[in-house]
Amino acid sequence: MREHKIDKIFLLTTAIMVLGGLFIFTSASLGLLARDGASFSSVAFNQIFLGVFLGSLALILFSKINYKVWNKYAFYIFLGSLILTALVFIPDVGIKHGGATRWLSLGPFSFQPAELLKIGFVIYFSAWLAGVKTKILSLKYGIIPFCIMIGIIAGILLGQPDTGTLIVIVITGMGMFLVSGGKWKHILGLIVVISIGFIILTSFEQYSYLKDRVLTYFDPGRDPTGSGYQIQQSLIAIGSGGMFGRGFGQSIQKFSSLPEPIGDSIFAVFAEEWGFVGSIVLFILFLVFTFRGFKIASRAPTNFGRLLVVGIILLIITQSSINIASMLGVSPITGMPLIFVSKGGTALFFALASVGIVLNVSKYRKAV
Repeated sequence: MREHKIDKIFLLTTAIMVLGGLFIFTSASLGLLARDGASFSSVAFNQIFLGVFLGSLALILFSKINYKVWNKYAFYIFLGSLILTALVFIPDVGIKHGGATRWLSLGPFSFQPAELLKIGFVIYFSAWLAGVKTKILSLKYGIIPFCIMIGIIAGILLGQPDTGTLIVIVITGMGMFLVSGGKWKHILGLIVVISIGFIILTSFEQYSYLKDRVLTYFDPGRDPTGSGYQIQQSLIAIGSGGMFGRGFGQSIQKFSSLPEPIGDSIFAVFAEEWGFVGSIVLFILFLVFTFRGFKIASRAPTNFGRLLVVGIILLIITQSSINIASMLGVSPITGMPLIFVSKGGTALFFALASVGIVLNVSKYRKAV
């Protein structure tokens, strides 16, 4: 298996998105600086040092590690990520914020282990699917093991609660399952089960916010000062951007109206400042990233490499699509950050590390 150079187009696209994301983040951060100057430096340092700097180093390192190594240690990586994510439930170890316990305290940094769980799942599921091959068509080696994995993950994430990450993992897993040759009827059956489970889940007071989000999605004006506030302010920001936007740093909504202007609302800030044209450019970058990633997957010499790349690309594009769709009112609000753009040093670090894995796979191509 001859080694080639890494895919430069994929690397360049990622670099543009990271630098552009930092540019957008800087502008959106002005809103945080105006509201809470004390926390601004901490958030900015976390984003730049943990996300951009250490993430770039991880990208370089992982692009040099032969991707087959991940197949060898897939189970241990997945198990370790599950245990690490469960540590948030330990008092004085897990950090609670906004009613959710999703972070671990690491001195001056906060670490969200669910980001590791996402890539841990993709690595292990890729190894599993590559190992069972055509047996995936059976219940025993196909949909049942997948459901067991999702059930274990759901037990941990729903306890935090972190339904957004669970949704991303489920959608990614379904995509990988189908790419590996799984049956559509198995996936449709799983969707029915998940839908029923969701309805049951919303009957519990702890998860009543899910019901509010769905009802707000169908009627954004039902609670303008409560559950509908974020989507209304988001649409105001996006609409006021017009064709070309107000210009860099000129967003009005980020200063007092938009919740989480550097978090899940950052696309609304971007659209207000760069308008429809800027939003289209961002969409195009994500499309190039996606299709180039799938091209790398199509040339991978092994099933594990192909599924690994597909899983990583689906993770990133699914989460980003959900974020943008929720800000446009196309899907319910989930609180998911926009990869490469929103705050979250942990998310950016693991996204760049994952890109490094994809770049390593791009070095190897199946014989034509």
